[in-house]
Amino acid sequence: MNKNKLYWLFQIGGWSLYNCNEVFQYSLQYGFDNSMISNAIANIVLSILLTHLFRIIAKKWVRLQLSELALRVGLGVFVITMILVALNLPLDAKYVGELLHEKPILVIEYFINLAKPVLVWALIYMFYNYSEERRQREVEEIKLKSSIKETEAKVLRAQMNPHFMFNALNSIRALVLEDPSRAQQGITQLSNILRSSLLADRRKTVALKEELRTVEDYLALEKVRYEERLQMKWDIAPETQNIQVPPMMLQTLVENAIKHGVQKALNWGFVDISTSIADNKLYIKIRNTGQLQGTESKSESGGFGLKNTTQRLDLLYGSEASFKIYQEDSLTVCAEIMIPLSSNEVKTVSTETKSTTPAVTAS
Repeated sequence: MNKNKLYWLFQIGGWSLYNCNEVFQYSLQYGFDNSMISNAIANIVLSILLTHLFRIIAKKWVRLQLSELALRVGLGVFVITMILVALNLPLDAKYVGELLHEKPILVIEYFINLAKPVLVWALIYMFYNYSEERRQREVEEIKLKSSIKETEAKVLRAQMNPHFMFNALNSIRALVLEDPSRAQQGITQLSNILRSSLLADRRKTVALKEELRTVEDYLALEKVRYEERLQMKWDIAPETQNIQVPPMMLQTLVENAIKHGVQKALNWGFVDISTSIADNKLYIKIRNTGQLQGTESKSESGGFGLKNTTQRLDLLYGSEASFKIYQEDSLTVCAEIMIPLSSNEVKTVSTETKSTTPAVTAS
């Protein structure tokens, strides 16, 4: 049943019950009379019309200050009661007319008795209307926050794309004259990266295996530039491959590892990527040659890629996810990402763990 039907059910039912009780009370005191039925019907119709009119007007009052709201509700109750009194005085003259004529002060009591149900109706309606308005504002606020987060996420992804594309193009440029066939392969790999980059703007998450393919293409391009100076190692747990992760996040961190680690290494450097699952969480480690310059260093701990990763994890998972980077030993920097698994991913991982062989390590 929708709200409008429910409202009219309570309107008609409530005022009918109240006036039937009045007929019962008058019958006990003065004896039953057919005119009591017609009087009750007149009161039911007028009460419904007056309170419905009050409802139409009061809808605009929910955002008023409490003092102003109370004043308007009180005035509305007073006006409705006065109209009901004006109707009932002549209708009830047959029963209480002489008494009211002898003691006019009893009109005040008469007014109070009629004001009680009107006041109760007004308070119930205003409380309901206020609660409904507050709930609606909360829903709108949640939608607004969600929209803001989505916009922020899109901005972060958009900012990231030109950042890595510049370095990828430089890697291919060196191949054009030296090895055209390999340059063609490099263009294909760059095309794959571009495709992933464009799709990243449309998707919140991608499967880890898809993200790893992008990283593999990127490292293949960087291998052209660094040749034997760049050593790579993969240790990917099979059950982690279908878990959803933010698109282009690993690629950004790998790029950071090469820029601040391998590029600065005197002889050679390495990038080691591994994944695992523990306590229904995905753990990703990216180890690389390098040294942190301190927690306040803009070149390492405060770089674009690291800040971007932290922001994106926070937007998608809140405090349930984490990212940290630290000096593992004197020559190795380690970046760790922890992402909580969804309930569906937990079930899938449990099934895959039972049916798969141990992870394969590739160099």
